[in-house]
Amino acid sequence: MTERALCRLEEIPDGTARGFPPVPGGFTSLVVLRQGAIVRVYVNACPHLGIPLEPLPNRFLDGTGRYLVCSTHGARFRVEDGFCTSGPCTGDRLEAVPVRLEEGVILVPADAGV
Repeated sequence: MTERALCRLEEIPDGTARGFPPVPGGFTSLVVLRQGAIVRVYVNACPHLGIPLEPLPNRFLDGTGRYLVCSTHGARFRVEDGFCTSGPCTGDRLEAVPVRLEEGVILVPADAGV
């Protein structure tokens, strides 16, 4: 499997999320969440309308840091599994992306978000 490097783990402060643009020719960006040494990656698209979650760059999380929030209609997704707990897509999930850390570098499949 071909992979692409997004960034180094320390470039994402603990307890925050950061967006990454689509690969050339791709359609959808990615959101990376860091909780200590745990990293989760999701396709940055609300399952309700397929639009990006954040209203401003890297503004994905609610005030508690426990939920990703869709800025368009307020759907809330658990950080740990992308499950939607409220909003028009309740019961749906964000699309998870396989992630791997190697020597402090966050790696995802090269076709993630395509």
